[in-house]
Amino acid sequence: MTTESAAEKSAVNGIRTALGIGGVLSVIVGILILAWPGKTAMVVTAIIAIYVIAAGLVYAGLGIFSKTRGGWSRIGHIVLGILFIIAGIVAFVNLGAATAWLAIFIGILVGILWIIEGVVALSTLGDASSKGWTVFFAIISIVAGIVLLFSPLYIAALWWLLGIALVVLGIIQIVRAFTFGKKDLV
Repeated sequence: MTTESAAEKSAVNGIRTALGIGGVLSVIVGILILAWPGKTAMVVTAIIAIYVIAAGLVYAGLGIFSKTRGGWSRIGHIVLGILFIIAGIVAFVNLGAATAWLAIFIGILVGILWIIEGVVALSTLGDASSKGWTVFFAIISIVAGIVLLFSPLYIAALWWLLGIALVVLGIIQIVRAFTFGKKDLV
């Protein structure tokens, strides 16, 4: 049986704490998504709107206070900052519409990405060690992308799936936090 140094114990405890906190937060967010999917989506949209306003203030500040940048760069930063601030305010004014728009945007983006991922998988078929699985993956990916693009109901299903995944993965993360770094006593 070996003894661990204080630094190793501290590192293990730090990792355990991070795993535990991450797992608990994951479970909480997952439960919130499953219990109140619409309200949770609105909270996520509000957080993004806050971020956009903060980023806008930073860009505007860079444009206003940066004396080393050229005129066009400063103007660009100010305009970008103002656009970000306006976008954040518009999102807050009608949080429901912003949430719906964000869900549709993400659904379309994921649908397109799945189609592209399937096409890319097919393009690498010559190099694939398992051609059958590659074709299967490509077909599933392309079909899932097309279904997601043409059926908005699946966007809600993705949100629920995210909630379920967060709960399950959070529980696994909490278990990992309790078992991380323990040596087998056999």
